[in-house]
Amino acid sequence: MTAVDDRPITDDVVEFFEALEVPEGYVAELLRGEIVMMAGLDLVHNRIVQSVQDQIPYSRFERLQTQDIAIPGEQSEPQPDLVVLERGGGPESGRLLPSDVLTLVVEVVSKTSVDRDYGEKRSIYAAGKVPAYLVIDPMAAHCVLLTEPTGDGEAADYQVENTVKFGLSVPLDLLDVTLDTSEFQTLPPVKRHRRP
Repeated sequence: MTAVDDRPITDDVVEFFEALEVPEGYVAELLRGEIVMMAGLDLVHNRIVQSVQDQIPYSRFERLQTQDIAIPGEQSEPQPDLVVLERGGGPESGRLLPSDVLTLVVEVVSKTSVDRDYGEKRSIYAAGKVPAYLVIDPMAAHCVLLTEPTGDGEAADYQVENTVKFGLSVPLDLLDVTLDTSEFQTLPPVKRHRRP
């Protein structure tokens, strides 16, 4: 028999999450009231994030890795693989970066994050009105650029979706950058997921 806790999620989970001591080598996120913990990241993952960061001009944008972000109206504090905002556009200090100062968030899909990155985080970032969300999938060897967020809460989504195969360029118009994906590596073959 499985026990199910039907109590409504309260601010207690946010307080618990913010006080949580995450073991070394793990990353934790709060996604719509659920605490999700993941093991350390693969080299392919880290190299893709580094490549994207290197292609975004430092002089114009802050490019931050593993930065927690705050989503208004959500019990979520996701930690994207990369966040991009105009230089000087964010607060001076603090653990949380408000989603309304962001220009782009990037997630690199792993075997265990497929549904979160393509589904739940898509909705969370759209609810936070993040103008562009780039999903980089080394298993499917493509990038999905999502723009024009609309809606609130779990009904939030992006209106425009552009899928580009690795090896082709991804136009990041909001940054006035064309992302070169030719050096993005792929992960070893795994069972094909059902996402785009």
